[in-house]
Amino acid sequence: MSRTDRLTAPLIRENPLTLNVLGVCAALAITNSLTNSLVMSAALTLVLVLSNTTISLVRRLLPSSVRLIVQITVIASAVTVIDRFLQAYLPDAASRLTVYVSLIVTNCIVLGRAEACAMHEGVGTSMLDALGNGLGYSLILISVATVRELLGKGTLLGYTIFPLAQDGGWYHENALVMLAPSAFFIIGMLVWGIRSWKPQQREKPDFEPLPLPRREKR
Repeated sequence: MSRTDRLTAPLIRENPLTLNVLGVCAALAITNSLTNSLVMSAALTLVLVLSNTTISLVRRLLPSSVRLIVQITVIASAVTVIDRFLQAYLPDAASRLTVYVSLIVTNCIVLGRAEACAMHEGVGTSMLDALGNGLGYSLILISVATVRELLGKGTLLGYTIFPLAQDGGWYHENALVMLAPSAFFIIGMLVWGIRSWKPQQREKPDFEPLPLPRREKR
C-alpha cells in the first residue's frame, strides 16, 4: 500500500467504523452534538498520530513479549495529555465529554493501528496511516452528529438553522433523534449506503445452506 493510500483509503474504502465497525461506543454517545463530535474527532486523531509516531520510533527496541504493554502505556500517556489540555483550555467540552476522552485508551482503532502499522512501518508511513484513520473516523462522527443535532434541535454548533416553533418558527424539536439508538440507525444507514456503492465491502455469509435433494417424479 502506497503512502497516499495510507491516507485516503480509511476515508471511505477502509473506514474503521463503517467497514470494521470499530469505535461504535463513542459514536453512539457523543454524536448528539456537533461540537462534541468535533472535539472528540480532534482528540482521537491526535492520539492516533502521537501513539503511532512514538511506537514506530521505538518498534525495533521492543521485545515482542512486552509490546502490548508499551503500546497501551504510550496510548494512555497521549490520552492523558489531551485530557489535561481539554480540562485546561476547553473545560466546557471536557465536562460534556467526561469519561469518553479517557476511553480512547480502549478504542480498538488506536491499538489496532499501533499493532498493524506502527510496529511494522516507518515514522512517515505510520503518521499518514494514523491521520487517515483519524480523519475517516472523524468523517463518520461529524456526519452522524450533523444529522442528529440538525433534526433533533434544529441547530448546528449551537446556531439556529431551523427556527423552532417555541420561538415563533416552524420546526419542532425531535427528542427521539437525540437518543443514542438513533445514532445506531444512522450509522447502519451509512454502512448500507457505502456497501451498496462499494459491493466489495459486503461480508460473505458464514455458511451457505445445503441444497435440498430433488424429488424424482413418478
